[in-house]
Parts: sequence; structure tokens; C-alpha cells
Amino acid sequence: MTEEIEFILDSTKESMIGSIEHLEKEFTNIRAGKASPAMLGSVFVDYYGSATALSQVSKISVPDARTITLQPFEKNMIQPIEKAIQLANIGFNPMNNGDLIIISVPPLTEERRRDLAKQAKVEAEDAKIGIRNARKDANSDIKKQEKDGTSEDICKNAEAEVQKLTDAYIKKIDELFVVKEAEIMKV
Repeated sequence: MTEEIEFILDSTKESMIGSIEHLEKEFTNIRAGKASPAMLGSVFVDYYGSATALSQVSKISVPDARTITLQPFEKNMIQPIEKAIQLANIGFNPMNNGDLIIISVPPLTEERRRDLAKQAKVEAEDAKIGIRNARKDANSDIKKQEKDGTSEDICKNAEAEVQKLTDAYIKKIDELFVVKEAEIMKV
């Protein structure tokens, strides 16, 4: 294979790996019933005029499966952190005892579990679209190489390789979704 074709295959693989990594990140944001610091990953606090991740202004811990505690590094940050959690609209009602912010993670209802499973399915489909777009881009780049004089056999082999990558990564997405769905639906 030519260097250009190998570059196309490498960049396609990188793009597909990026789709998988994005999906895994999105899956961590979908809570599956037990408390986890990742549930607060999307919360940003106004810290002296700039939006700062919650983990940068407080220590986040999980003492048990239904509780998240936050201990702000600065006492004056308790109110802004509480407000940021409420504004993030992630379904938590923080309470503070003067030193800590305590979040009780409510158990998921059957209906909420189904909604979260649907949300996970949507994320998986979005990742598949990303994989297919990478395949489309690679195939159009390979066609350009063929027009520029690369042999037809090399281009056909490269297209077959792109399809193998596509199939492998779509299968990986399906596997990740099955695991996440089982985790969500487990009571």
C-alpha cells in the first residue's frame, strides 16, 4: 500500500477510536443508580469570575452507594457550589451542614431506567453515525487516490480494510451499549 493510503487508514482508525472514547465519556454521564463522582462531571462553578469544574474547587467523595459528599477547599464556596448543582439540572437536591455539601442519590424508578436506556441508545447511535462518517470520508479519500493514479487493486483493498474497521468499531459500540443497558436496568 502507498503512504497516502496508509495515512488515510490511520486517520480513519483514529477518528473511529475518538467516537468510541466520546461514547464512553457520554456513558459515564448517564447514571446507573449508584452514586459516582462522574455524575457531577458536567457541573461548573463560578470561581472568581471563571467557570471551574467542581472537582477543582472541592473534594468529591462517595461514602456509600446513595450519597455523594463535597468538601469545598474554601468555606465561602459552599453557596456557589450548591447553586451550580441546582442550575445544572441533573436531578439532585444538595444540602449543606456548614462544612460539607451532601447529595442523596435517589433510587431510579422503572420509568426513569427506561428513559436512561433510551438515552444510552441515542448516544450509541450517534457514535455509530460518527463511525460511518469516518468510513465515508476515508472512502472518498481513497477514490481521490485512485483518480490520482494509485492502482485499483490497492484502492479496493483499502476500502475493504476501512469496511473491516467500520464493522469492528460498530460491534464494539453494540457491546458497550449492551453492558450499559444492563447496568442501567439492574435494580
